[in-house]
Amino acid sequence: MSEQIATLAELLDSAGTQWRAFDIGRHITKLDKKQFLAIEHAQLPYPYPLAGHAWLAIQFWDSKATKEPYVWFLKFPLDEQSKLVSASRDHFADMVIQALGTHITGEHADGKLDNNPYVFTPNANKLAAFNAQLKVLLKQPASQYYPYTQLYFSGKLGFENWQNVALQGIADFAMRLDNECNLANLQAAWRQLPVEVLQPLSAMLEHVEIPLSLSQLLLEYGQVAIKNNDIIAVTAALRSLSKGQAHGLTAQLVDDVLASAVNQEADVLLTIAGRCFKQLEDPQRLHAFMDKCAHHQQITELFASVFADLVAIPTIRPHLLALLRTENRSDTLARAIGRLFS
Repeated sequence: MSEQIATLAELLDSAGTQWRAFDIGRHITKLDKKQFLAIEHAQLPYPYPLAGHAWLAIQFWDSKATKEPYVWFLKFPLDEQSKLVSASRDHFADMVIQALGTHITGEHADGKLDNNPYVFTPNANKLAAFNAQLKVLLKQPASQYYPYTQLYFSGKLGFENWQNVALQGIADFAMRLDNECNLANLQAAWRQLPVEVLQPLSAMLEHVEIPLSLSQLLLEYGQVAIKNNDIIAVTAALRSLSKGQAHGLTAQLVDDVLASAVNQEADVLLTIAGRCFKQLEDPQRLHAFMDKCAHHQQITELFASVFADLVAIPTIRPHLLALLRTENRSDTLARAIGRLFS
């Protein structure tokens, strides 16, 4: 890399672009520019690591041009302290400069980074959610699928007639709960939604800071699902609540799950670890959760994989390491911890 350009931020700035950075590994979360710069300089650990990597979306645009913004989806390795491996970032920036110079926008840039090893394509759910969120940020109209999706959630088509509801339309609807009657219609419709709509909808709502009224509904829905041993409904409620404004209600559902018979379901445990990780910053809840993972019998490596996932998250790491030393734990949890080091 040239001496003049030391970070992605400097590369984007030197190209004359305006830009934003998002984490898209767990939830889609906008990263503050000061925070992003500190991450780039390895002054801060990456806040939301997933599978040992930072999963980023960098949206940038030439302020002099009228073309749609560009987006780089980038995956960079993190070290054992969850700090960015700068050599990988430097390698990516070098490849960009060699391929494009500092002219990273315009038609000549199209397709030039398709084979870059740090570039990835998000799955369909994540891509739809990001596109929808970006349109809201940019104050642009939703996709062509949005009006039909609004009609569907109004109940006028019949909730069983979901076949023509597009994933992008569901994403647009989820990102616009403050628009028109969307929130009221969703709350009225929720308990009647078929699983074919419920699952993609929860995959969108996990990126939304849903309001208190919807969180309350989802808590009650999740509690009924626990009693009915309805695993799909439990995981949908957890995912949909996970980024909600009412953190206490999400914590309540996690506690109810951990105290119930569904606490041995792999999908439920993995949803809590992957989506409701904020609630695991509480040491007592983390202890209870890891104990349930240790007691899980169907998947041999579940405890080890969850431990590796959570210990990388900076806000959870100290509590998880403290759990290694606590004497007040079940024999099963003690054995599971012991196997980590055998």
